[in-house]
Amino acid sequence: MARLQRLQRRTVRVLVASQVLGGVGVGSGVAVVGLLAFELSGTAALSGVSATASTLGAAMAAIVIARLSVARGRRPGLVTGYLVGGLGAAVAVVAAVLGVFWLHVLASAAFGWASASNLQARYAATDLAQPATRARSLSTIVWATTIGAVLGPNLTGPGASVAAVFALPPLAGAYLFSLASFLGAALVQFVWLRPDPLRMVREQAAVPAVAATGKDTIRLAVAAIRASPEATVAVLAITAAHAVMVGIMVMTPVHMEHYGAALQLVGLTISLHIAGMYALSPVMGALADRLGRRNVVLFGLVQLGAAALLAATGDPTGSVWFQGGLVLLGTGWSACLIAGSAWLTDAVPVADRPAVQGTSDLAMNLAGGVGGTLAGIVLAIAGYPALAFGAIVLLVPAAVGAWRLGGVRSRSSA
Repeated sequence: MARLQRLQRRTVRVLVASQVLGGVGVGSGVAVVGLLAFELSGTAALSGVSATASTLGAAMAAIVIARLSVARGRRPGLVTGYLVGGLGAAVAVVAAVLGVFWLHVLASAAFGWASASNLQARYAATDLAQPATRARSLSTIVWATTIGAVLGPNLTGPGASVAAVFALPPLAGAYLFSLASFLGAALVQFVWLRPDPLRMVREQAAVPAVAATGKDTIRLAVAAIRASPEATVAVLAITAAHAVMVGIMVMTPVHMEHYGAALQLVGLTISLHIAGMYALSPVMGALADRLGRRNVVLFGLVQLGAAALLAATGDPTGSVWFQGGLVLLGTGWSACLIAGSAWLTDAVPVADRPAVQGTSDLAMNLAGGVGGTLAGIVLAIAGYPALAFGAIVLLVPAAVGAWRLGGVRSRSSA
């Protein structure tokens, strides 16, 4: 037990280091993806295509990473995701130099693989963790994303300076930072994520690794999720929370600008939202371990409902209620992601966990992509309040499912 605890602490430190590097890379590229798409396509109508391609790439990567984890452990899957993401960053630079829009779309799809690795790294922190501290270990990895989320977008200016040195288009510089960050994250995990935490826990549980195709991975995961009411509700909560968060968040700047809010206020509001998503992650993890996964998931869903209500009724030009709603949108998402992910891990056997976790992230990314797309349509047709109130409806099935489980303080139902 003492040896496993030492390995767990070492694993968390390695994952935090790679998460910071990967987060910087993701944040740097995400900050310019829409701008470069607009520049290359020449029309605002196509400026969101590359971002959508990145989301779909992350969704596809979730299953591939899960498949590699099922067969060979965590390290090969996570490293592969970062390497493909680095390739995407390099191709994005080429697309900027050649001025080819479709090449940037393909590059963005590959770039999304790094996002998938950054997201699935949280599960690697749970493999060797004890059930009583599993959510806190997971939340530490999510919290490490804060550094990248804050630092990455601020590299746009320095990226332009670096690009000038190499006679590249200004927006290509951000992707150079992404390339270096992803290669660094892959190197850290390849060298130091040893022994592989998933392979270690399998040895402890005498569970053999198996080879599986993508379809087999999804089929296995769906069967395992359907067999556990707790796993079903956990996936439903994670998916609904992500769809609601993305749908409201991406349309908030448009809504604020429409009503004449200053750009500084728009930036502050989104910054507060992002801080809510990541900065309080350790708090959500501690609450999930202490109060139970289900209770914190319900707490997160309530926060998201309150966030939608405040966003729908608050003044977007400077209301504290409106900005408070965006903060709650972040903290509610954090609670659902952390407690829901720990709940999902608790609820399925060790052998099924990688496939189930990858499929959950697949559903989460697809929900975010669909949510962001439909949000624009709803905003154009019915307005921002209708979008926010409609988001509340999406939370109801997960809330009802969690409530019907009857107050179970699930820590280890595997």
